[in-house]
Amino acid sequence: REKILAEYKEIKKRIAEYERILSSEKLLMALIVDELKELKGRYGDERRTEIIEKTEEITLEDVIAEEDMVITISHRGYIKRNPVSLFRIQRRGGKGKMGMTTREEDFVSDLFVASTHSHILFFTDKGRVHSLKVFNIPQGGRATRGRPIVNLLKLSGGEKITATLPVREFKEDCYIVMATAKGVIKKTELGAFANIRTGGIAAITLDEGDSLIGAALTDGRKDILLGTKKGMSIRFKEEEVRSMGRQARGVRGITLCEGDVVVGMEECDDGKTILTVTEKGYGKRTRLSEYRVQSRGGRGIINIKVTEKNGHVVGIAQVKDEDEIMLTTDKGRIIRISMKDVPVIGRNTQGVKLMDIDKEEMVTGIAHIAEEEE
Repeated sequence: REKILAEYKEIKKRIAEYERILSSEKLLMALIVDELKELKGRYGDERRTEIIEKTEEITLEDVIAEEDMVITISHRGYIKRNPVSLFRIQRRGGKGKMGMTTREEDFVSDLFVASTHSHILFFTDKGRVHSLKVFNIPQGGRATRGRPIVNLLKLSGGEKITATLPVREFKEDCYIVMATAKGVIKKTELGAFANIRTGGIAAITLDEGDSLIGAALTDGRKDILLGTKKGMSIRFKEEEVRSMGRQARGVRGITLCEGDVVVGMEECDDGKTILTVTEKGYGKRTRLSEYRVQSRGGRGIINIKVTEKNGHVVGIAQVKDEDEIMLTTDKGRIIRISMKDVPVIGRNTQGVKLMDIDKEEMVTGIAHIAEEEE
């Protein structure tokens, strides 16, 4: 019994002490501090783990739905995009829909379908390449003109776009083939253009006075055709051009005579013909089979007979019967021509008159008219 009484007195004493502590915030805080110090002394070793906040960067692309867009580019450098769904399917022979409103002296020169997440590579005459994601291209109504490309890219003064290539994926087995006015040809892996900073990057190192006249996306197994101002041409295997880095100069594609320059480059498709147009409005089509494959770097063979009557070559284009092209002159005139009206004749001929021009007028360029999406 005495033991029980002793325990009872001890419990009452503790209760009184606990009530005293609980009734005083100062005593309570002091007790907590003492107990924490005791715990720190007993278990206060260095932490063996690290707590970090997990953060995931969300890009603009992550929040933009992936869908196919119709990209429309005009001859005078206007660009826009529209959803493919805007162009309904029509029966064969339908009139289609207006894809872009253009001024009288302008026309749609390029039209293709690309995903909103695709890149568009813009190659310039200065040997540089700029990139633009499709979702960054302003979306316009079907009949609007679009925005000037120069407002979307940081081009230097006088820099002109010479090739536009849509790219969905930067695949390992794809290449960009480039040609310059002085006859240099270069092949670079497509992956080298995957990360292009604002302001563009170098695509090729140009010699003084040289310029980039064209670029094409290839699988590395095509034939390449170069055409020159003085009517020469050369066709060679793309495999003859080894792949090089972006900063490389390239190799000799064609040996030019004095005063001659390359005016066009095409990937060969044996189902098509080569259209050649001269500055005095003459032109012709020639079957690709007439351009035999040669070794890269030679002087080539005659593409068209250049005379005082027809003038120098202003451009070449690979075409089929269903295509239409535009000829532009230094006086601002434009003519639209169906390829069905251009005869297919041999290489060593001067062609036929495609456009009636004034005595002091010259044809300055040719361009495909892109087929409008129906």
